[in-house]
Amino acid sequence: MNKKINTIAVCGLSWGDEGKGKITDYLAQKSDIVVRYNGGNNAGHTINANGIKYKFKLIPSGAPLEKECVIGNGCVVDPKVLLEEINNLKKLGINVNLKLSSTAHVIFPFHIALDGLEEKSKGEYKAGTTKRGIGPAYSDKAGRWGIRIFDLIQPEILKPKLEKLFRIKKKLIQTYDPSWNMDFEPMFEEYASLGEKLKPYVTDTAYYLNKEIDSGKRVVFEGAQGNLLCIDHGMYPYGTSSNPNALGISAGTGIPPKKIGKIVGIVKAYTSRVGEGKFPTELFNDTADQIREQGHEYGTVTGRPRRVGWIDLFNIKYGIMINGIETVVITLLDALHGINPIKMCIGYELDGKRLESWPIQHEIIEKCKPIYREFEGWKKLTSNEWSELANQGYDSLPETMKKYLQAIKEELKIDIAMISLGPNRNDTILLDNELF
Repeated sequence: MNKKINTIAVCGLSWGDEGKGKITDYLAQKSDIVVRYNGGNNAGHTINANGIKYKFKLIPSGAPLEKECVIGNGCVVDPKVLLEEINNLKKLGINVNLKLSSTAHVIFPFHIALDGLEEKSKGEYKAGTTKRGIGPAYSDKAGRWGIRIFDLIQPEILKPKLEKLFRIKKKLIQTYDPSWNMDFEPMFEEYASLGEKLKPYVTDTAYYLNKEIDSGKRVVFEGAQGNLLCIDHGMYPYGTSSNPNALGISAGTGIPPKKIGKIVGIVKAYTSRVGEGKFPTELFNDTADQIREQGHEYGTVTGRPRRVGWIDLFNIKYGIMINGIETVVITLLDALHGINPIKMCIGYELDGKRLESWPIQHEIIEKCKPIYREFEGWKKLTSNEWSELANQGYDSLPETMKKYLQAIKEELKIDIAMISLGPNRNDTILLDNELF
């Protein structure tokens, strides 16, 4: 007998910035709990609701709806950033219902210093990080000397561990920058104080989530970054330091795979990315500028302009395979308005031969040539007109847009559950009434 699905995962299938925050917020309307399972404050999830624009770096996208929000053990946490987000929500009169994993790892100032210095020293192999200490904190976690939230909230445990780690990191940082200096005691006192402020939110989130899921609570798992940035299954080393895909959910939360219900892939109507590495469908012309402006392609966390290009269904097929995607959501169709023609990458060619699967190694991707299909575009509309189309439903969409969507569906051999025509929660057309 089939059990009713009460968990759903939202995973980006490309380089990130696919609109996961908006879709998580949309699904959160019918959920009880929203969970972040990877990444740190390098994720920028933007939500437009009730006339307010929320920009989250750590707190899950269920916060505007006052849902229970869980930051899982797979995340790395900058206490300053998290407390700032909590305070900002409180100022807006929002009840912050947050649970923070006691086993999530902590970012310290020396991690941030190292991030910038290490990135600079990598030269052509730099990943293009946000320089917020994410990678170095994950490095310490893997090296088994990281500091966890459990340590942070107990000064007597924190001090000897942090002092040892600090001495090692100071020596390492000074190999890059001999002038760098920081005193331990002020840093310890500051972070012990931050830990005291976070203490009320700390819990065993793995136990809590398993219990709530077993009781029938509806849970949304919110990925940060995109599949192609995965440390294991992305374009290494030009990615992030965690597992943004569905494979990271169990490790990042303590929820076994059999309790993860439906997995939804988020696909942008074009492609964008930040950071370094080859981007086969990237554009460098006026069309790129137009897409960037119409799609507001500037980093939520950094503000830096994103690289943009045509949609790449070849690497999205790879993401569907890796994540076990059952259905997709297409976002930012409105950002392509007024562009004609529109192109769609359906495969890669290498040395005159068409490849069967996406080549994960960047050295191979750098030599590949994208294979395109071409489509007629759709006219420009105002934001109010896009909202009106969303209210009217799928049949009201421009015929050229419907042909583009049908081609995506046919190329990917997968159903489209939802399409997004704008940044607001209601600028959305639901095609699968049983999605969640």
